[in-house]
Amino acid sequence: MAGIMAESTTRALVSAPPFIRLLAGLGQADAGRSPPVLTERLEQWIDWNHAVSLARALDQPPPPAPESVEDAVGEADCARAREALVQSINQEPLLARRPPPGSLATRDFAPYQERCLSLQRAMHSATGRLRGLLRDRLAAGPEPLARLAEVDALMEQVLSPREQRWLAAVPSLLAERFARLRPGADDAAAGPPSLSDDALDAFRQEMRDVLLAELDFRFQPLEALLAALRA
Repeated sequence: MAGIMAESTTRALVSAPPFIRLLAGLGQADAGRSPPVLTERLEQWIDWNHAVSLARALDQPPPPAPESVEDAVGEADCARAREALVQSINQEPLLARRPPPGSLATRDFAPYQERCLSLQRAMHSATGRLRGLLRDRLAAGPEPLARLAEVDALMEQVLSPREQRWLAAVPSLLAERFARLRPGADDAAAGPPSLSDDALDAFRQEMRDVLLAELDFRFQPLEALLAALRA
């Protein structure tokens, strides 16, 4: 029985999105539990007012298209924005392997938390702006695309607060991981000794991986809207 449960846990973890797997590893969370299917989860998240709005968006003609679409955005714009964010993560000096001694307070978590929050804000700002512009393009198109724009706006309104609360937990999970990497982390009386160079390098790589996976996660709605525009 234990073997079957372990195999089930492994399968669930492997099938989870990369971002979820990384966060589960940071927090040592139980990623093996079978998540509820999407329809069950949406039933919990969408209240009566949102359900009515969603039904209206699906059944009635979409609202009039905007009179003008500001600087129509496309795949090239999204690709450039994404690449800029990737570079800002990969080229972050704090996350470089073995930065020069004394250049940054690298053995305390506070600078890492500050940079994590800053990079998250940059991702949120860029993807939010692009998503809005892509919706404007859809709204100016044929009725099926305009209807999709309305549905996407409603789903963002419903899901964004939960998504932001979830993403806000990333710095805390990184802080927990940072603390566990300290020698004697399980001994509360041992004090907070400094991380070794190898442990710091491992943490920097993990933080880069988490931020890049978060970036992929944040771009998923944009990729869906771009796919609709291509079709």
